[in-house]
Amino acid sequence: MPEEPRQNIAGDAAAAVAFEPGTAGTRAEAVVDELGDLYWQKTYGGKDAFESLVRTILSQNTSDVASQPAHDALMERYDGDGDLAAALADAEQSRLAETISSAGLYNQKSTVIIDAAKGICEEYGGAAAFDEFVREDDPTSVRGALLDMHGVGPKTADCVLLFAGGRDGVFPVDTHVHRIARRMGLAPADADHEGVRARLEANVPAAKCGFGHTAMIQFGREYCTARKPACLDGPEACPLYDRCDRVGVDEVGESVVDPAEAAGE
Repeated sequence: MPEEPRQNIAGDAAAAVAFEPGTAGTRAEAVVDELGDLYWQKTYGGKDAFESLVRTILSQNTSDVASQPAHDALMERYDGDGDLAAALADAEQSRLAETISSAGLYNQKSTVIIDAAKGICEEYGGAAAFDEFVREDDPTSVRGALLDMHGVGPKTADCVLLFAGGRDGVFPVDTHVHRIARRMGLAPADADHEGVRARLEANVPAAKCGFGHTAMIQFGREYCTARKPACLDGPEACPLYDRCDRVGVDEVGESVVDPAEAAGE
């Protein structure tokens, strides 16, 4: 079984776990179980909440390959002996933008990070208290507070809840998860990101949502890509072929459209 890449937004916030073999109660759970056998079964939590927030903001609209160097450069420049949130709240925007330039959209992301840092310092007094809030407070309240931050969307909020808060039952939806869940028929073809999240969280046991998210992303990178999913090379090319409805995939014509477009035809 392959190891989860360390250089992603999960970081080192994972611990291996094994689930007893059993019969899945839903097709979504069966898919997640197979992804767990293909990749990994893990639980998450323990990552510093503010660093997790920053790391996820840097990952928006880019790859781990691009965002990881930006994260490393930011931590090297701003994470001294003090409070990272306080340091970034006082950061000069142009200098921070230069520091994280490899992540793309660096002017926008630097502004979002500074605004978040200032808000956290004002509301919680710094990174340590914010970390406690993310770990201990009601998850709905935490998610709402995160979504109230400028530039923080549902995926970013859910990643903080998962990787820092260690909350079960949180299934963040990025572009890979959104595409795969609809293509496989695990969510309606026209569902938005929140619709996919709601469907997956309702049909996947809480303890399996975390690795369901990370393993599905890996599956999207290796097999179920946007433009050329493995199934176009034949049923034997995809390990989840028998679990998939292939919505928007024309195996005969070897063409692919977004599931929502296919459903509207």
